[in-house]
Amino acid sequence: MIKPLTGLKHLSTAVAMKQAVSELCVPVPWGQMRGRVWGPDHGRPVLCLHGWADNCGSFNTLIPLLPKEWRCVALDLAGHGLSSHRPEGVFYTFPSYMSDVRRVVEALQWKHFSIIGHSMGGNIAGLFSAVYPEMVESVVLLDSFGFLPTDMKEMPGLLRKGIEEMIQFEKKKDEKKEKIYTYEKAVERLMAANPSLSEQSTHILLERGSTKVEGGVVFNRDFRINLTNIVRIGIEQSLEMQSRIQARVLAVLAEDGFQKTFSQPEQQKYVSALLKGYTDKGGSVVTVPGDHHVHLNNPEAVAQIVTDFLQAGDRPQSDSTATDSQTAKL
Repeated sequence: MIKPLTGLKHLSTAVAMKQAVSELCVPVPWGQMRGRVWGPDHGRPVLCLHGWADNCGSFNTLIPLLPKEWRCVALDLAGHGLSSHRPEGVFYTFPSYMSDVRRVVEALQWKHFSIIGHSMGGNIAGLFSAVYPEMVESVVLLDSFGFLPTDMKEMPGLLRKGIEEMIQFEKKKDEKKEKIYTYEKAVERLMAANPSLSEQSTHILLERGSTKVEGGVVFNRDFRINLTNIVRIGIEQSLEMQSRIQARVLAVLAEDGFQKTFSQPEQQKYVSALLKGYTDKGGSVVTVPGDHHVHLNNPEAVAQIVTDFLQAGDRPQSDSTATDSQTAKL
């Protein structure tokens, strides 16, 4: 049984973009979940989930543009940023991330809240909203489809690949020394691995994504997040999960974003089916100029769309429907 608020801490406060920000620390059995908190104690609860290999700094530029009365909690997912790595021998999977979210909202004592999820964070949001539909009021998917279906024929090979990678990693981890970079080289490496990041965005992510040590900096993220994901679902399971979502859903896609990586006809079919699943239930799909990290690089492109959508959920249904229809045409 998770004990609400046991050991939950706001470690420090600061002012960013004229808005107070505090550091969140939620104890978990293997260490702690960390994050940042924006807004008043009793403001509208909004949980922000970053993408793969990023951290909660991913929302540093967007949240200050959202209504100041919202209570935004941006998490460092396990193995990312300042959150603890998973125990030895444990894989990083979507169900595990979803369980982490459940632990955090239990500690926060949130019964109903909205989720803004970028990329992988959007997939976690989709899964959580399907499993806990009564808890999630609205979902904003930032360059994400909410689920990432895999061709069933590929699953055995991917499962084997992930297991073998873990075994090889464990064999070699004691031999490998933690690589130290100069800060400039760390910036270069992160930008090379994430071409969609601006230089400013790279500096923001390195604030929580790296630690100063003698001789330079080391990356904080757990190397195991790079291993092949061994827990996957196909399109039929994804659509079944999607059908369980009761929340209002807005998908904000970037013109030069994630969708461009789905070049195969089968992949495009999956994307179309998922997006149709949202619009058929009254959800909205909006495309904005920008790339995969548009919410961080150019938050002005998405801030008002996100604000209008979430605020529309507070209005009578007739007003909400009208707003969604208008948003979809942007």
